[in-house]
Amino acid sequence: MANINFLENEAVEFKKTTGELKESIISIVSILNKHQSGKLYFGIKDDGEIVGQIVTSKTIREVSKAISENIEPKIYPIVNKIKLNDKECILVEFEGEDIPYLAFGRAYMRVGDEDRQLSMKEIRKIILKDESEIGKWESKISKHDIKEIEEKLLKDFIEKGRKAKRINFPYTNKEETLTKLSLINRNKELLNAGYVLFSKEAKLEMQMAIFATETKLTFLDIDQSFGNIFEIIEVGESYIRKNIKWPVNFKSGSMEREEIPEIPMTAIREALINSIIHRDFKNPKSNEIAIYRNRIEIFNPGEFPEGYEPKDFIDGKEASIPRNPIIANTLYLSKDIEKWGSGLKRIAEECRNSNIKVEFEVRKSGFKVIFYRKTDEELYGLTQNEKTYEKTYEKTYENIEKKILEFCVSEKTAKEIAEFCGYKGIDRFKRNYLKTLLVQNKIKMTIPDKPKSKNQKYITNRKNNY
Repeated sequence: MANINFLENEAVEFKKTTGELKESIISIVSILNKHQSGKLYFGIKDDGEIVGQIVTSKTIREVSKAISENIEPKIYPIVNKIKLNDKECILVEFEGEDIPYLAFGRAYMRVGDEDRQLSMKEIRKIILKDESEIGKWESKISKHDIKEIEEKLLKDFIEKGRKAKRINFPYTNKEETLTKLSLINRNKELLNAGYVLFSKEAKLEMQMAIFATETKLTFLDIDQSFGNIFEIIEVGESYIRKNIKWPVNFKSGSMEREEIPEIPMTAIREALINSIIHRDFKNPKSNEIAIYRNRIEIFNPGEFPEGYEPKDFIDGKEASIPRNPIIANTLYLSKDIEKWGSGLKRIAEECRNSNIKVEFEVRKSGFKVIFYRKTDEELYGLTQNEKTYEKTYEKTYENIEKKILEFCVSEKTAKEIAEFCGYKGIDRFKRNYLKTLLVQNKIKMTIPDKPKSKNQKYITNRKNNY
């Protein structure tokens, strides 16, 4: 970077070294309470002279940790090592709208290039002003245009709401429809809520992973997806649906089969939608799905309402307090939410009816719903309607295995094999049958180096079957 000189101002602060970390945290809070965003540099003197300092990954972590632990409400700054005049420095970029912010339990305000502690009277004045304004992130004007709204998604949403009898008007055009949904303001400016719900350019993130054991030590699969609210809900639901067990239940007195998810999908979807409604969209962390051998966790980066516990809402003692009421109401209109304020209660009831253990965990960084999985033995017991179940299941499996081996004398796709055996769900069929036969080396892939290739086919391994 070229030689430059800086000057401090109300939104920019210089510190010579990270030895001034406590004073830096006070400066960050002062700037936030005045401007809601700013920058702080380590390695620059008060007069703007760039002196640099030693910067390691440990230094960056210590700065991030100190800010996280000593500022309330929490903020999530971007902390990076940079070079100025060929000298290593640290740049901290931060923003936040939940004023007043406190550093070490005290509030400060930026005045010129100085940090002044606020009196209780001044703090009360800030709080009253904040409460009298629409301060919600979802209600603020977005940086995007109505043109970015995906018209087909909006049309389909209106149709879904009309069928549910929760929307009483037809789709006309983007502007009129968004106005009726309260997703644009009087000046026809798109709100944040409208952008994350219906924009084709929205980049909300859903992180998903499968772990080999009950800890995060070994990944079996890791994935991430970006999109608007409806897209990441569907992606998350599909990921879980594909990666849980679906025991087969044979109805008493017949060979008619029924696949039952090990965890009710209605509870899964409710938890995913709940994680969106209560997400803190200012937080850079994403929604997360973690699938372990013994449990499934759905996490959202949004603090639980202060002074409340999950039990208060499950028991119906308290009404729901959605962090994003506009988004919540929109999902209610399409019946993605069955009833306002019933999320945790519905999840608990669905799991209780299916004999599934579920926990709700309040964390400093957000909120987590934990579904506990059953062992294979418990799952078989769950679907066993009669004493002959195991024998019937084994016989059926053997019959299907035989059909597959005979059918795959020539190369066949997974879809062709599934349809031949009378299955519609290709993903579950592959897990229940093809995967086992591959492990047993009874069938082979035609493209073994690319197991997920769209051109993949399967053929009977004659060597191991004849």
